[in-house]
Amino acid sequence: MQTFFKSFGLCAALLVSTALSASAETQLKLAHAAPEGDLQQTMSIYFKEQVEARSKGAIKVTIFPQGQLGNDAQMIDGARSGIVDITISGLNNFTGLVPQAGVFELPFIFPTRQVAYKVLDGEIGQGISAQFTKHGLTVLGYPENGYRNITNNKGPIRQPDDLKGLQMRVNNSRALNDMFALLDANPQQIPVAELYTALETGVVDAQDHPIGIVVSFKFNEVQKYLSLTQHAYSPLAMVMNSGNLKGMSADEQKIITEVAKEAVAKQREMNIAKEEGMIAALEKEGMKVNRDVDAAAFQAAVLPVWDGFISANGDALVNQIVSASK
Repeated sequence: MQTFFKSFGLCAALLVSTALSASAETQLKLAHAAPEGDLQQTMSIYFKEQVEARSKGAIKVTIFPQGQLGNDAQMIDGARSGIVDITISGLNNFTGLVPQAGVFELPFIFPTRQVAYKVLDGEIGQGISAQFTKHGLTVLGYPENGYRNITNNKGPIRQPDDLKGLQMRVNNSRALNDMFALLDANPQQIPVAELYTALETGVVDAQDHPIGIVVSFKFNEVQKYLSLTQHAYSPLAMVMNSGNLKGMSADEQKIITEVAKEAVAKQREMNIAKEEGMIAALEKEGMKVNRDVDAAAFQAAVLPVWDGFISANGDALVNQIVSASK
């Protein structure tokens, strides 16, 4: 009987020890809407592996890709409430909370990726990031979707007039909605998860996304033409619930922020390195790709979109970005 109680006591102690060990682990949920073949997932895996390794297993990260935890709005709400710890989403999805973030969505605001990185990672981007904290979110970094280009089933897009009459899917970016309306297309907001079917059934003729999204969502299967308009740079935002981040130890917070910065840098590098290969693969699969776009004509035609942002938010941010571009 004495042996039984000793054995029972040892088992109980082991169970308590295991429970304490498990409770000491920080469990993080990371969610995004992109398919598993997208670089957002590659970045998420890098983040997970590095955070777990550097924390020696004290932090565990579970990734939920392809909208498993809801659409973009639901994941952002989840991150604000703390149900989701970290989410990656298009910056346009945050402009309802932080309207001034819409400056980064303006057509042709970033002449090069290098300017975009300089602005997003510098004082201007940090100023916008600070506004997220009012809504319970901490910006860990600005990964990229890349430059947006137009696909459609009617013909090549070379001049602004080529967009007239196109049934154009757009996201919820005010700047992009205004741009396509200004160019006499017919913009319609459709969630990206529903876009393939909308293109396949002819609900819309056209859409605009960076190359990586065209590939990962397989829009080339339902679109004939790809025009490299590069009319807007498309940033993502990687955000974390501020309370959950602050609830971690100083060392753990440092691991999260440092790894996120590295993950963003690597994702950007991979996006650049793979883009031409992705375009070539789309051509091989039958897409007709044209690069002969009159960028100057497009830039002149869409300037009123900038005026719309300035009238609502002032011209300070636009002027700062233009200065940073020189």
